[in-house]
Amino acid sequence: MQKMKSTSREETASTRLTAFQKFSNVAKRVTFGLLMISGFIVIILMGPLMLMLLALAIQVLCFSEILRIGYNSNKIPSSLPYFKRLSWYFLMVANYFFSVETLAPHFQDFHKKFFYLRILIDYHRFISFCIYFGVIVLFVLSLVRKYDLQQFKILAWTHTLLIIIVLQSYMIIDNIFDGLIWVILPSSLVILNDIFAYVFGRLWGRTPLIKLSPKKTWEGFIGGVVGTLISGFILSNVMCGLKYFVCPVGGGLRIDTECTLSYLFTPTTYSNGFFSIEFYPFTYHFLAMALFASIIAPFGGFCASGFKRAFKIKDFGDVIPGHGGIMDRFDCQFLMATFVNVYIFTFVRNPSVDLIFDKILYLDESSQVQFYHMLKDSLQARSLVNFTLVD
Repeated sequence: MQKMKSTSREETASTRLTAFQKFSNVAKRVTFGLLMISGFIVIILMGPLMLMLLALAIQVLCFSEILRIGYNSNKIPSSLPYFKRLSWYFLMVANYFFSVETLAPHFQDFHKKFFYLRILIDYHRFISFCIYFGVIVLFVLSLVRKYDLQQFKILAWTHTLLIIIVLQSYMIIDNIFDGLIWVILPSSLVILNDIFAYVFGRLWGRTPLIKLSPKKTWEGFIGGVVGTLISGFILSNVMCGLKYFVCPVGGGLRIDTECTLSYLFTPTTYSNGFFSIEFYPFTYHFLAMALFASIIAPFGGFCASGFKRAFKIKDFGDVIPGHGGIMDRFDCQFLMATFVNVYIFTFVRNPSVDLIFDKILYLDESSQVQFYHMLKDSLQARSLVNFTLVD
């Protein structure tokens, strides 16, 4: 009898301890989640440059976390420090290539003033090619017969990371130049979806959604979709009314708040004869982003869950208490940024007159004159301009 009472007390104590641990984990997750959101807001207010630096910092941290998993799973010994540095050389080459591809078109007036900088920019593809194959040569020289299979696996692992992480981080940076709304709103939609899915799943989750993530439920998934659409619509309308978010970012990384607003951010009245409604045309684009953020982007998280399960790890790291590593928080963000970049390029972005003009200035004088006559003939043929007096 006494043993039964003792066992009962131990079970009660164990239950209380488990409940306390669950509460502690939730409290820690919420606290650090709020801290991250607050920090994100501060960085937004500090301007485009800080957002770009944040994207680069996240890129390096995510690269480091996943690369470490590759080293551990392939059992790369510490006796090969020279080989281990090669992945970081590949990262630097990729950053040089993508940074010039993404940023140089917006800073042409600046780099024209500096001869050596212009060489690094104008010939960056050839320079990147040479450096890349220089690193390949170093890789071949670093091969050790006993570990060559693991070394080739890390080479493939590194190149996969360059595509998944580095390329997509520069898509985030590229989106910034079209206006902060194209970066902040998609990121916020992913965060909102994560919050609503977590809350609905904790409160009403009963039906499992996917085997890779047993804690994910249909109730949480649907609640995330509905919550993201409603809260995201309110947020997008607030942002559309603020020039800080909708004006494009200039070459000096400054936001011209005196810009002429795109029609997307000008309230428009729509009427069908029975009733009329006024909203921003940007709402159509918001719906596309919100649906992707709440339906497709979560599969980036599911894929990450499958990856962690395959390598028998709980999180990518332990940088953020209650959340895991940096990659645990940004697995869906990278997928979302890629979608937004492709979406803008396909449906939103128009050719920039300034960028085209700058490219024409790179031509020699005879080619510039040739371009002038070709443009003149085209405009005259369409009766857009009369050049009689000019000629």
